[in-house]
Amino acid sequence: MVEAVAVQGPAGEPAAGRGGAARRRRAALAAMIAASALLYGAYSLMRLRAFRTGSYDLVIFDQAIRSYSRFGMPVAIVKGVHNDFGPDFSILGDHFSPILALLAPLYWIHDGPGTLLVAQAVLLALAIPPIWRYTERRLGARAAYCAAGAYALSWPIAEALAFDFHEVAFVPLLSALMVERHDAGRRLQAAAAAFALLLVKEDMGLLLAGFGLYLLTRPTGRGRRGLRGLLPPGDRRAGLAYVAVGLAATWACSRVAIAAFGGDNDYYWAYGALGPDLPHAAVHAVTHPWDVLRVLGDPPQKLLTMALLLLPLLLLPLASPLTLTALPLLAERMLASRFGNWWEPHYHYNAFIVAVLVLAAADGAARLRGRERIAGSRLGRLPSTAPMAGLLAVTVACVPFFAYRHLTDPALWRPNERALAASAAVARIPDGALVEAANGLGPALTSRARVLLWDDRSHGAPWVIAQVERLEFPFDSPAEQRRRVGELKAEGYREVFRRGGYIVLHRDVADPW
Repeated sequence: MVEAVAVQGPAGEPAAGRGGAARRRRAALAAMIAASALLYGAYSLMRLRAFRTGSYDLVIFDQAIRSYSRFGMPVAIVKGVHNDFGPDFSILGDHFSPILALLAPLYWIHDGPGTLLVAQAVLLALAIPPIWRYTERRLGARAAYCAAGAYALSWPIAEALAFDFHEVAFVPLLSALMVERHDAGRRLQAAAAAFALLLVKEDMGLLLAGFGLYLLTRPTGRGRRGLRGLLPPGDRRAGLAYVAVGLAATWACSRVAIAAFGGDNDYYWAYGALGPDLPHAAVHAVTHPWDVLRVLGDPPQKLLTMALLLLPLLLLPLASPLTLTALPLLAERMLASRFGNWWEPHYHYNAFIVAVLVLAAADGAARLRGRERIAGSRLGRLPSTAPMAGLLAVTVACVPFFAYRHLTDPALWRPNERALAASAAVARIPDGALVEAANGLGPALTSRARVLLWDDRSHGAPWVIAQVERLEFPFDSPAEQRRRVGELKAEGYREVFRRGGYIVLHRDVADPW
């Protein structure tokens, strides 16, 4: 992939100097990929070692991929039991993400959640080459390095890493490939990337539909010129196909596939402010458009997140119709009235669209520069690198305000008393045991024990590890956690360890599963 970048010029023709310049470009891109993967992997693994990851969601994916690696369905007992789906619940009934099976062979090499974190680091870094290629065709190589760097250090990627592992790891690479390959005239390669996106999550069809809307805005027919010369015919037909396939796939995955794997089709319905189901919500949105605008700004945190997506990119995506690609996925979250984490700048949700927005920023900069050059303004005479260099500078300035700020925390680099206490607590659990573990301890146990989430109900596990001093999901307060420990003792559990707020409880009882 890197080699293909090096031998293409701005218009997709073979570069004039394939010798030293091509080698330098290959080396520079390889260095960017390696440095990004190293940063992502080191940060994620340090969080794992410091007990800053959680059963929700790292253990869910770890259990599922381990099941895949043993040629079974992706069963996650921690998800099934906590959410009342049962101990044999397949995560395909939660989110339709069969692409995760591609990671199963990695568990034959190393069986544990660290494997997922390293795989995610590499996948996220591999989005750099298509971002470079797309930008280089419009603004030149130097601007392309800036755009790739802005993606690599962007806050949505940092926040995704800070929320352990998710299927989003595949999306920046595949979405960037879909856009870049179609832009290069490689329609079949773009379609292959689009098809792979449909295997990532049930709503990825919305990304395809958005890309189709973008293609419908492009001029069709021969003789019409755009930024790259003659535009190929057929973009309108391709756009209609992407919209139709994307919407059909979203419906089929959400309404058919998830139910087929034991899930609840209405589990993630979050649009009660517009209607009880999709048909009623759609009619309400059409007949009461002001209600849609009200929901988009309620709570105001939604507006902040949308601003944070655009401002570090200098608002350049607003100058590109490519931004239409991201709009359906963004609307899916911002029109919700449940699941508040969907519209937060934290978590992994913004990483689903960050690569597309960076590409839109590059396209927007090229469009603005072309218009200003035609108008004869000074802006049109600025170096083509300037917009992307500014974008990179703002991205770097934002780094201390998001997840990477934790890199300055000494507790991330060396064990502190809390981490030592957590390590001592998990060491008391025998190999192969069934254990209800506080959310922050599950990842340290999942490689050698069957982990359930410690919550406000008894699940019959012989072992329980509680935390009574720090808030742990899914409780509302440490006081509630202490009350829960009292209930467990009343049920016959006895305390066998206490340190740093961690309490290990044991009861001689038959394993229920």
